[in-house]
Amino acid sequence: MGRVTQPVRVLRIDGCGTTPRPDRLAVEEPLELRLDGRAHAVTMRTPGHDIELAHGWLHAEGVIVAASDVLRAQYCAGSVLDDDSGTPVNTYNVLDLMLASGITPPRPRDTYTSSACGVCGADSIDSLGRQGRYDLACDETRVGADLLSALPDLLRRQQRTFEATGGVHAAGLFESDGSPLVVREDVGRHNAVDKVVGWALLAGRLPLAGTVLQVSGRLSFELVQKAYLAGIPIVSAVSAPSSLAVATGERLGLTVAGFVRDSSLNLYTHPERVMKPLASPGPPRSRQARPAKS
Repeated sequence: MGRVTQPVRVLRIDGCGTTPRPDRLAVEEPLELRLDGRAHAVTMRTPGHDIELAHGWLHAEGVIVAASDVLRAQYCAGSVLDDDSGTPVNTYNVLDLMLASGITPPRPRDTYTSSACGVCGADSIDSLGRQGRYDLACDETRVGADLLSALPDLLRRQQRTFEATGGVHAAGLFESDGSPLVVREDVGRHNAVDKVVGWALLAGRLPLAGTVLQVSGRLSFELVQKAYLAGIPIVSAVSAPSSLAVATGERLGLTVAGFVRDSSLNLYTHPERVMKPLASPGPPRSRQARPAKS
């Protein structure tokens, strides 16, 4: 398995002068996905949890709905050749998935699946609604506003690669009481969410009713799409959502929260799932002493 961080030397310039020092970078490498032995797509990602990534991506594409739809996932040799023997070397950057009988592979893609852009898999909110299998409008999950505002810090504590590099995104799945289920990191925001959904699919936990998806950056349509298809009722981000992310959440029954930082947050859609904190009681009123009865 490839490394998730890589050591480098940098020249640090600050108010104290110029100092050479060691640093670490988040690794970004291509992953070629093959379906039934045929090249299908290439995505840029941080190595690690690649099988979860592949399952989550295929789920978002509407190709699979359960772990049983993939019979086998294995790494295979790529185009890199051994210097001495000339034979292909397993770089762990080529993953072949054998689909179950009756599962039709999609048409191969001619372009990279960027770690920055992701692949939408749906051209509109309407088509996404037709693709979905879970009615989120009926999900009665409730969480406290104070718990929701605490999730970014809970996510941050488990971001080991970010701690070492400062160069990756994270997605975390939490129970409605704040208990963490899984946290995944990647150079791509979409990849991190695909790894989370892939984990849930392989564990047989779909739909993810009663959970909250917390992401470390902004919230785009693609991330809301992936959450909707996995049955996640609440999506929370430390930065802003896009207009299409909000429109999608409103239409399809997701609660969308943004700018979730410190003790504040914005609720854009379906705020009924978030219980506001009770107003703090004011100081007790002073009572005037009654004159004693004569």
